[in-house]
Amino acid sequence: QVQLVESGGGSVQSGGSLKLSCVVSGLILSSCRMGWYRQAPGKEREVVSTINLDAKITYADWVKGRFTISQVNAKNTLYLHMNSLKTDDTGVYYCQAEGRRTVWDSTRSYWGQGTQVTVSS
Repeated sequence: QVQLVESGGGSVQSGGSLKLSCVVSGLILSSCRMGWYRQAPGKEREVVSTINLDAKITYADWVKGRFTISQVNAKNTLYLHMNSLKTDDTGVYYCQAEGRRTVWDSTRSYWGQGTQVTVSS
């Protein structure tokens, strides 16, 4: 069974920091494209940052220089370090994995349940 479990969200004042974690089980992590997405209140889900299979990292323009994505395969964990948080960063943050459960499986997309990040002024 595939599970993506996020943690680390919470409430913080503007300028503060948070570290999100996503523990992945049931997938071959080395076969996965990983990412963090955010859904702000009243808006559609949007990409925050991704790590591709070739280890190339991408960031949305609105987080460049403030957020850092990282992945530790030995811990089956994806991280998002968020610094200099702004009120506009508020939303539910989701972990996503595109990968395979076994070497014979097809690539599919999986999502975590989300973790709330609230930034106040």
